[in-house]
Amino acid sequence: MTTVDEAVVEGDWEYRRLRLPPAVSRRAAMIQLSIHAEFAGWELRTVRLYADGTRRVWLRRKRTAADHSTGLAT
Repeated sequence: MTTVDEAVVEGDWEYRRLRLPPAVSRRAAMIQLSIHAEFAGWELRTVRLYADGTRRVWLRRKRTAADHSTGLAT
């Protein structure tokens, strides 16, 4: 099961961390990250692969003007 941490806002960027367990294949990880990119505007920042097969992925996206004015970080 993939876990998603709450988004963190730093300046003009919003960051989100995902944890992909060892059972998730490389292809399934690619599809999941593609969906985040296509439908939510996230881009890949960093991927770390650990010895046990777990992947930690950091995504980022540029905050919009609406996010800045309302203070929302969705």
